Amino acid sequence: MDQQGQNGLMRTFREPWRSRGALAYVVAALLTGFYVVLYWTEWLTPAAVALGLRSKWLLYGALYSVAMVGGAAYYLRHHGNSRYNRVRIAVNVGVQVALAFLLPLIMPLFGGPEAYLSYFWPLSYDKLWPSTLSSLPVYLALYFIVGSLLVAPLLAYRYGKRWYCSWVCGCGGLANTFGDPWRHLTASSTRSWRFEKVSVHTVMFVAVLTTFLLVLDAATDGATGTFHWLVAGGQWWSVKQLYGLVVGAILAGVVGVGFYPLFGPRLWCRNFCPMAAMLGLFQKLGRFRIAVKKDMCISCGNCTTYCEMGIDVRSYAQSNQSFTRAACVGCGMCAHVCPRGVLRLENAPREQADKARVRLPVVDL
Repeated sequence: MDQQGQNGLMRTFREPWRSRGALAYVVAALLTGFYVVLYWTEWLTPAAVALGLRSKWLLYGALYSVAMVGGAAYYLRHHGNSRYNRVRIAVNVGVQVALAFLLPLIMPLFGGPEAYLSYFWPLSYDKLWPSTLSSLPVYLALYFIVGSLLVAPLLAYRYGKRWYCSWVCGCGGLANTFGDPWRHLTASSTRSWRFEKVSVHTVMFVAVLTTFLLVLDAATDGATGTFHWLVAGGQWWSVKQLYGLVVGAILAGVVGVGFYPLFGPRLWCRNFCPMAAMLGLFQKLGRFRIAVKKDMCISCGNCTTYCEMGIDVRSYAQSNQSFTRAACVGCGMCAHVCPRGVLRLENAPREQADKARVRLPVVDL
């Protein structure tokens, strides 16, 4: 078993399928093609029925779970000597299999809805739409309302967004496991950071605005014909339809997973996920931080190379600066691959002076 913290650092860029070689483009094309087939054809439905599953989405859930289990084995083979990694990945896979596959499979057998309890608004963008809430039993409607608007933000404030993005979320779970071989491809330039801050908060704003418009439409009972038609009507270009197409299908699926081998596994989480943006704001206000031991960094760059969110961790460590970044998902890899134990994930008991980054000169290579 190969479980050293520094394992694989030298060979990472020597394997073509992990370093944007020709094979990486083939894998990306196959993943992208799969999502195109999933979202815009019914080709997978016969296979799902043949396996005793009700729909292509349950087949997708099964394949998703298999990919996560296989990816978890790969990840733990390399990094399983860390207890944090073992527990985190075990919880993440368990939540996916139990709450995002088995429960939706079983609930309809007992007269319940096909509910995916591990996804909250605004990641699962329709969870707070009036049409969705009205179709659910009261207990499930309350579960999604309280979970989305109260529990998730409070836990992000207390523990950082890692409680969800690295422990519960299926999107993050696939990135943690199946996407791990490509984590070093995530851009860490200041240009990518600027793009991230604009794009992810733009999608969050659109998600909130879309939900608000649909709530307003429901409150007026669709009395304003033109407004109802533009917001929730049956036309493919209504606000409701467009958000589902662009964000739900293209960005989250086709781009978010299909481009793993080219841009890293957290392309969706970093640049487009509205929940990551929302929880990141509470994280910045809260107690989570990455603590830096002073005068210990040797500038090896492992932390920055293996940060799946593209954070230039080395610049903080070199400056002896503990920090909190809204993007950080608390995967712990920066601490895990550090040869000198410079970094530590912690929940600080009080407000820290390091919440805002000191402006440092950064050179893009």
